[in-house]
Amino acid sequence: MTSPTAGARPDEVRRHNRTALLRRLHVDGPSTRASLAAELGLNRSTIKALVDGLAETGVVAERVPAQRSGAGRPSLLVLPQPHAAVVLAIDIRVEQVAMAMVGLGGEIIGRDSWNLHTRTRDPREVITHIVDSAKLLTDELDLQPVAVGVSVSGVVRRSDGWVHEAPNLHWTNVALGERLSAVMGLPVQVGNDAELGALAEHVRGAARGASDMVYISADVGVGGGVISNGMPLRGTGGYVGELGHMVVRPGGLRCYCGCEGCWETEVGEAALCRALALPENASRGAVVAELRSLAADPDSVMHRLGEFTEWLAVGLVTVVNMLGPELVVLGDLFTALPEPVVAEVRAVVQRRSLVSRAVGGTRIVSSPLGRDAKLVGAAEAAFEPVLGIV
Repeated sequence: MTSPTAGARPDEVRRHNRTALLRRLHVDGPSTRASLAAELGLNRSTIKALVDGLAETGVVAERVPAQRSGAGRPSLLVLPQPHAAVVLAIDIRVEQVAMAMVGLGGEIIGRDSWNLHTRTRDPREVITHIVDSAKLLTDELDLQPVAVGVSVSGVVRRSDGWVHEAPNLHWTNVALGERLSAVMGLPVQVGNDAELGALAEHVRGAARGASDMVYISADVGVGGGVISNGMPLRGTGGYVGELGHMVVRPGGLRCYCGCEGCWETEVGEAALCRALALPENASRGAVVAELRSLAADPDSVMHRLGEFTEWLAVGLVTVVNMLGPELVVLGDLFTALPEPVVAEVRAVVQRRSLVSRAVGGTRIVSSPLGRDAKLVGAAEAAFEPVLGIV
């Protein structure tokens, strides 16, 4: 015999409704009480009690809208208060660390960044610099974060922030989440940079409203993040998204992972530098400047980037056929690609992908968040458990 299912206690229901309302305001911004009731499927008295409780603690405020329509008393807007809950977002890249204090509703309140060099990439050095910079930023803003989110370019176990491998940083088996949490005294969420980029696009970028999307980004390497049926696809242990290590060119260039012809050897930063006739160690600024210069001369774009475009499309055809997304978002260095390159990739994917043809064409767009995508994603990862306790 099965045991009877226990019903939810009133306090659990209130907490669930409160979290749902707060998440709605955090993600989608100000709304009237009537709209909140309709969207959340709650009656007006419940919404009133929730909003009144959050207003008393300073988490939300109500304001008369700037633009009024119709006669009578205007409906007040319920607004999340950014300073009521602040998280610290950190993006650890191969050559730079970026940091931001992000308030409820997604507002970036303050930020800092510094360059990483070979001698400063040691995990202990990076953690020490993060802690010191976080202290300076919190003192400057007179705000204390309630949680920390970290994006790192590597294979990351989401359950505890264990970095199994971050090859371009030369990190192996680093307990990043545990060590940061111990020294900062805060809960820390650590995620793979591309996974958090996908989260950022889904919550605040090009993929808002998309149930199935793939985020592909290029930095030194190439990574991917997947949203499936509205939820992040994380795989066993949280290890997923190493799309840059699909072998697309057997017998091609040797990759640091030990294989030959990985996708990132054909479309990563070094490959793009070769296509642009730049040194493989050229600065990011030089690469972007060359791409912008090329964009101003459409006749030469495909002449210079034709082979690069072909390999980018080859990989995306495989990704689309495997995962069937409605949307692919190109992030990071890919956002600087000239439009003729992106248009050609769209055409090739539509022509060669069975899945893309079946769904009427997978959309391929550049990220509107640019280099902030991973930082925004880190903030959202930190906010996930916070919204239930604010």
